[in-house]
Amino acid sequence: MDSANNIGSTPVAARASSWPGTLGSHLARRLVEIGVRDVFSVPGDFNLTLLDHLIAEPELNLIGCCNELNAGYAADGYARARGVGACVVTFTVGGLSVLNAIAGANSENLPVICIVGGPNSNDYGTNRILHHTIGLPDFTQELRCFQTITCTQAVVNNLDDAHELIDTAISTALKESKPAYISISCNISGIPHPTFARDPVPFFLAPKVSNRMGLEAAVEATADFLNKAVKPVIIGGPKLRVARAQQAFNELAEASGYPVAVMPSGKGLVPEHLPHFIGTYWGAVSTTFCGEIVESADAYVFVGPIFNDYSSVGYSLLIKKEKAIVVQPNRVTIGNGPSFGWVFMADFLSALAKKLKKNTTALENYQRIFVPPGVPLKYEKNEPLRVNILFKHIQEMLSGNSAVIAETGDSWFNCQKLRLPENCGYEFQMQYGSIGWSVGATLGYAQAAHEKRVIACIGDGSFQVTAQDISTMIRCGQNTIIFLINNGGYTIEVEIHDGPYNVIKNWNYTALVDAIHNGEGKCWTAKVKTEEELIEAIAAANGPQKDSLCFIEVIVHKDDTSKELLEWGSRVSAANSRPPNPQ
Repeated sequence: MDSANNIGSTPVAARASSWPGTLGSHLARRLVEIGVRDVFSVPGDFNLTLLDHLIAEPELNLIGCCNELNAGYAADGYARARGVGACVVTFTVGGLSVLNAIAGANSENLPVICIVGGPNSNDYGTNRILHHTIGLPDFTQELRCFQTITCTQAVVNNLDDAHELIDTAISTALKESKPAYISISCNISGIPHPTFARDPVPFFLAPKVSNRMGLEAAVEATADFLNKAVKPVIIGGPKLRVARAQQAFNELAEASGYPVAVMPSGKGLVPEHLPHFIGTYWGAVSTTFCGEIVESADAYVFVGPIFNDYSSVGYSLLIKKEKAIVVQPNRVTIGNGPSFGWVFMADFLSALAKKLKKNTTALENYQRIFVPPGVPLKYEKNEPLRVNILFKHIQEMLSGNSAVIAETGDSWFNCQKLRLPENCGYEFQMQYGSIGWSVGATLGYAQAAHEKRVIACIGDGSFQVTAQDISTMIRCGQNTIIFLINNGGYTIEVEIHDGPYNVIKNWNYTALVDAIHNGEGKCWTAKVKTEEELIEAIAAANGPQKDSLCFIEVIVHKDDTSKELLEWGSRVSAANSRPPNPQ
């Protein structure tokens, strides 16, 4: 699979210089060179000429989305599967619409190139009022918004420095693993210029190399700390992705013999098929027996963690700083000190693996107390379907050729309990937690990872936010299986703080998707209320309908939630409702 790691490896960089030599063709080539094959877009008058040039690039596929928010979410999902993503929208009216998705990509450390068709270059520095703006002669509102949520911004309104601005923005996004904003004036993307008259020099991103003395000192101090511990454990976090350290993490886990847990937002980045994997560490809502092993350890190695109010269950984790080694992408901190900077995660984990004594004490403790999960109660024929039964069947569907997309809500908790087979993908957006993210992200991920069949678990409330781009999935010929879990409201909000605002109008979801399908493309829908109907629907999705987009609406009781959501909701509610500190 292409990724931002193998920049310059595509044949584009080596082609003969037969290009028309325009800004638009240069940008298209750069996107292909960094691994982008699909760009998600919404047309508008400021970006139409640029879109012509992107379409003209034979290795680039332009995918029109129903709205800018979904185009941004799709680029987010694409970046998760391929290492980098891109979207193109129009000035301000499109830019401010995609803003929320780009903020989410920033929070998840995803390099998404957000390209905006900007005003005519002659309008800069004038007193003119433009359409698509808020009606002031100053039209920098969009840029100022993007400055807070992207790592770099390029406003390209002059051909002389366009080459440098575009290349710097793209390389900075890849280096920082954050989104970049590029605005291109609508009148310059088709104009030839000497800087675009030949193939660009391929990108070279200098590898990040640890400070050698700092690395050695960090490894020595950590090995000393851990080799004295009686029952140490390792916990993987979400920043494993940005540090590209999954392989090094696996080396450390294998060499140490410690039990391995994953933070909820790191799920999918840590292999779960290995015998020393013990589940999700999420404080009070951890996988059974996992929380007890982690919190009773005398040393814990947190690799790439994010400790926020969600991952800490309302700041209620029972871990002590003096027992923790925290490994971030470029820093290692041992207990209350020392802390070593410019030490990169992959280097550190690989070196540490060679210095640790094998210690399986905590793993043996886990195996001693572990009791296999209970079997759901026997089902009566035609009994209403329960969520735990649904996820039992989803578990059986998973393989190395699948990927799970979990929407914000109770799907977080139910999907968290799935045991992922080797190479099974898994994505969700925990830091930003934007409801509706999964529809666009499913579109983007499925487009990037053709070899996997995506299984998306989406609540009815979230689906209502972004439902339109089911249309784009059908147009792209995707064969995703979507489980629409219909419990009649915003269940995650209900468990934090209930009120009439959490009740939504119920839709006939399968009829809606049938209407979107409208006889064009491959799409199949089913509405299920019992386990028998669910089994039939899954058999059809995996059998005669395996090449279709399969949309299965699952009707469940409004109060049928995971026990983890009940516990988590009450703790987050308590954290949200703390009274003000005395003045």
